[in-house]
Amino acid sequence: MTDVTALGELLIDFTENGISEQGNPILEANPGGAPCNVLAMLTKLGNQTLFIGKVGNDSLGKMLKDKVTALGIDTTYLYQDEIVHTTLAFVHTAEDGDREFSFYRNPGADMMLRAEEVNEEAIKESKIFHFGTLSTTHEGVRAATKKAVETAKQNQVLISFDPNLREPLWDSLDEARKQVSYGMSMCDILKISDNEIEWYTGESDYTKAVEKILENYQIPLILVSMGKQGSRAYYKNQMVEVPAILQKNTIETTGAGDTFDACVLDYILKHGLENLSEQSLKEMLTFANAAASIVTTRKGALCVMPSKEDVEEILKK
Repeated sequence: MTDVTALGELLIDFTENGISEQGNPILEANPGGAPCNVLAMLTKLGNQTLFIGKVGNDSLGKMLKDKVTALGIDTTYLYQDEIVHTTLAFVHTAEDGDREFSFYRNPGADMMLRAEEVNEEAIKESKIFHFGTLSTTHEGVRAATKKAVETAKQNQVLISFDPNLREPLWDSLDEARKQVSYGMSMCDILKISDNEIEWYTGESDYTKAVEKILENYQIPLILVSMGKQGSRAYYKNQMVEVPAILQKNTIETTGAGDTFDACVLDYILKHGLENLSEQSLKEMLTFANAAASIVTTRKGALCVMPSKEDVEEILKK
C-alpha cells in the first residue's frame, strides 16, 4: 500500500536570491506546491508516497517531474499538458520571513487535471489521502479532486485537508468558503493556519473558532498552525498547545506549514487516530514544530526537507 497519496498543484516558486550587478532581483526557480511539499517531507521520513497532478510539457514541467521522482515520490499519475504551461508563483519575502505570492495561472497546467485522469485504485490502496483547495478553484480540476476525495471516503481511507487559502486565485471568496466547507465535511484531519481559521469563522479566539467548526463537521483531529506562536491540536475535547521553535537564521516561511502537516501525518501513520493521549499530541506537535523551523532557514521547500536526524538534533538543543 501507499502510505499517503496527495492530489493538487505542483509548480515553480520563483524566490528572491540576491541582487544582480545591474541592481535587479535574482530569482531562483524552486519546485513547490503544497500537496507535493507534504509528500516530500513524508518521503524523507520513510513513507511511501504518490502524487496526482499535472504540469506543462515544457522545460519547467520536465524539471519538476524529474525532481519529484528523484525525491522518491511515485509520479505515475503526474501528467504533462501539451498546451498549457507549468504554473508559476513569484514569492516576495518580507523582512520577518513572511511572504506574498503572485501567481501566473490563467490558466496553469495544474488546473488542467481532469476526473478521468484520477486513478481510483491508487487512492483505494492508500492509507491517507491529502488535498487542499487550490485544486478546487476551477470546475474541471474541482471535479477531479472531488472524485478522488469521494473515492477515499467510500473506501475508508483517512482524509487530510489543508485549505491553504490563496485569495488571488479565487473568483470570489464566497466560492472559496464553499470549497473549504466541502473539505471540512469530508476530512478526518484538518490542518488550518491562524489567518485561515479567523477568516473562515470570524473568531480570533482559536478555541471558539474550532468549536464553531465542530458544530457543523465531525473532524477527529484539528491542527491550528500559529506561526511564531506555535501550534495547537484539538482532539476529543482536548486542546494541546506547543510553542514554536524560533531560528535566528530564518530567511522565509515557504513550506513551513506543509512540513508541519507532513510530520503530523507521519505520526498518525505510526500511531493511528483512535487513541491519542495529551502526551502523544504534545510529542507530535513538538516534532512537527521543530521540522517546520528548519525549513524556514532554507530556500524553497520541496527539495530541502529536513531528515529525521536533522529534527532530532534541533530537539536535543
